[in-house]
Amino acid sequence: MKVLCVIPARFGSTRLPGKPLAMMAGKTVIQRVYEQAALARIPDQVVVATDDQRIADAVEQFGGTAVMTSQDHPSGTDRLAEVALSYEDVDVIVNVQGDEPMIPPQVIDDLAQAFADNDGLEMATIKTEMQPEDFQNPNAVKVVTDENGYALYFSRSLIPYPRHDLPEVKVYKHVGIYAYRRDFLLKFAALLPTPLERVEGLEQLRALENGVKIKVLTSDFQGVGIDTPEDLHKANEIFTQLEAEKAKAAEEAAKAEEGKE
Repeated sequence: MKVLCVIPARFGSTRLPGKPLAMMAGKTVIQRVYEQAALARIPDQVVVATDDQRIADAVEQFGGTAVMTSQDHPSGTDRLAEVALSYEDVDVIVNVQGDEPMIPPQVIDDLAQAFADNDGLEMATIKTEMQPEDFQNPNAVKVVTDENGYALYFSRSLIPYPRHDLPEVKVYKHVGIYAYRRDFLLKFAALLPTPLERVEGLEQLRALENGVKIKVLTSDFQGVGIDTPEDLHKANEIFTQLEAEKAKAAEEAAKAEEGKE
């Protein structure tokens, strides 16, 4: 099974223009995402799909691979499908959002492995337990699944509605990382938008409305998506602290080696 990891990256962003090239503790956001994705063991290759030459140049400058795509795509899935057309030998494509610099490599591997374990699987994604402060936040997408881990519904509204307080029933947040079997991705991108998809503004509902089963894996990944200047500031603080901790650990390791001599 050959796996390709694709990171869609647009320069135009309403709330944070030029987001992929914003600096985060000395590196661009897109470089941070790329380096995390490259740590995954299962994917054979990682590429950035972009419609902007500035992003492509930045990716190639740090040693990554960029694929230029059309500027006319209405969604990230369409951009992903264009890339898939150029990789005919790929079996599974994992779509990592270009604004998730903390995506754990293990999440990417888990999604890819789900396809190796299930020949009939066409689409998979991730959920994580939602914090109460996000219950009424329409930007935090909720998901409910059946007992076999397949999606029943995704919504910007709170689901399930807590009419009865059952502590064993949790609210789950959908994490926007997807994996597709390549052949299915091409078919999915060709489908017309569906009513529920349009009313919720959630593309994955197009799959459910067409009878496609979406496997939803559980993770403890919370992440800090970069959507606003405030998000960028918060992520900068986190990465600056992480870099300082790495530098300290390297310094202590070097001193320990000197002590052995």
